[in-house]
Amino acid sequence: MWGIIRVSMRLPDLEAWAIFAAVVEHRSFSAAADAIGLSKATVSKAITRLEAQLNQSLFHRTSRRLALTEAGKPLAEHAARILAEARAAEEAARDAASAPAGRIRLAAPMSFGVTNIAPIIADFLVAHPGIEIELNLSDARVDIVAEGYDIALRIADLPDSSLRARRLCGISTHVVASPGYLAKHGMPTHPNELGEHRLLGYANSTGPWRFRRADGAEVSVRAQGPLTANSGDALVPAVLTGLGIARLPGFIIGPYLSSGKAVEILEAWTPPPIGLHLLTPPSPLRPARVEALIAWLADRVRDPCVTAHRATEKATETAR
Repeated sequence: MWGIIRVSMRLPDLEAWAIFAAVVEHRSFSAAADAIGLSKATVSKAITRLEAQLNQSLFHRTSRRLALTEAGKPLAEHAARILAEARAAEEAARDAASAPAGRIRLAAPMSFGVTNIAPIIADFLVAHPGIEIELNLSDARVDIVAEGYDIALRIADLPDSSLRARRLCGISTHVVASPGYLAKHGMPTHPNELGEHRLLGYANSTGPWRFRRADGAEVSVRAQGPLTANSGDALVPAVLTGLGIARLPGFIIGPYLSSGKAVEILEAWTPPPIGLHLLTPPSPLRPARVEALIAWLADRVRDPCVTAHRATEKATETAR
């Protein structure tokens, strides 16, 4: 007669993982305890319990500083996902019985966020009075999972990652200079000639400037010049005063091209196409409020160059 062998399976300590994620987010045991409504002792015991289960330290502890160990760094991302998915599951159950409500953390590029996203967000909040949005505008690339963002908008060619991505629209890029600069230094006709010119660099794009011609020819050029900035808007005054040549998105430089204050060069050589992407954490579980904002953005984000031109025209009419 065959006997039945029962194998016990120890369940993961989900509470300890969630507390670990909270400590990482708030950077201290005390702040994490206040945020999640537990005592500091309970938080400390949970971390000690988790370290014992994993047989490795998660934090370097001193009287003034708390820092993740090398072993703790990759585990912090897993903990953040566990906590986010648990919250999403609870919120999905609540959302099924009520209108979407709660806070959404959204990251977007600075210039694009001001001209294109802020008006859309204002309309969204009018339509969804129960939702709050924390909008972080920065050209720096955020770590969506580790920093606790629900959505991030990113203008770039995306590398492979575990994040969920959706392309919203294309972004045109233009290599430009002022008429005065070109009169003084000459008009480049081939990307290789850019090495003889002063190039203004965008700090968040560290790679070379890449170009492609209609016949398939490709060229890469390393940007070197008197100014590098982490904001495309910060490069515009340098372009207009004739300091050099810049590569800028159409929603920033478009109005200046239309007015003739800037001139596009190397039109036969186009930079690789880039797009605006909406990124979310890898979990398929998303609260109803996040799904509502994703649908709103996908429906309303259009060609950013058109939006920028309309904003400029409106501002000009108002000034008159």
